[in-house]
Amino acid sequence: MQSFVAFINIWFLHLDVQLSTLLALHGSWVYLILFSVIFIETGLVIMPFLPGDSLLFVAGALSASSLLDPWLLFALLVIAAVSGDAVNFFMGTFTRERAIDTRRILFLKQDHINRTHNFFERHGGKTIVLARFVPIIRTLAPFVAALGRMPPRIFFVYNIIGAVLWVGLLIACGHFFGNIPWVITNLTIVILGIVFISILPVIISWLCSRQSY
Repeated sequence: MQSFVAFINIWFLHLDVQLSTLLALHGSWVYLILFSVIFIETGLVIMPFLPGDSLLFVAGALSASSLLDPWLLFALLVIAAVSGDAVNFFMGTFTRERAIDTRRILFLKQDHINRTHNFFERHGGKTIVLARFVPIIRTLAPFVAALGRMPPRIFFVYNIIGAVLWVGLLIACGHFFGNIPWVITNLTIVILGIVFISILPVIISWLCSRQSY
């Protein structure tokens, strides 16, 4: 339990210090580390807890100090986000074809699959884009989209749009606000604020659903 708390403390609450240390120790290898974290968070449905939003912001803040190249950072992490979602979508497709379509997973009723399919027919594009900004949901969305039989070419288009917006906006925010003294001094608060804003749509949706009862 203590090791888990230490992990949360290092990678979530003090990500700025940790990333700077990694940069000092490993230099350009940090690009590969960042690529790997973004790819794993978006690509593996069992790894939704990685700090993608705050990681992008802190990386952008470091680029403002010329410690990282912002354009190289943007290009690599867009590729990581796009390829991660693509792998996730493929895994969802594989699961559907091998388990759901063949009725090997009995607890998944066809009615549930049909509802998912209808949802992604109506809202699939914007769901893939907006899910990028919501922790956990962005990891689950590609997998669920595949289960709902979202056409691959449509998913691919919105996958790219979502990745460009997500990576671009957060790196740009970190880059342009990273040299502000208050931001530097209170970067932990900024990171927690980013996390809160990211989960705010989920909170609002939950409150609205509660009021409908």
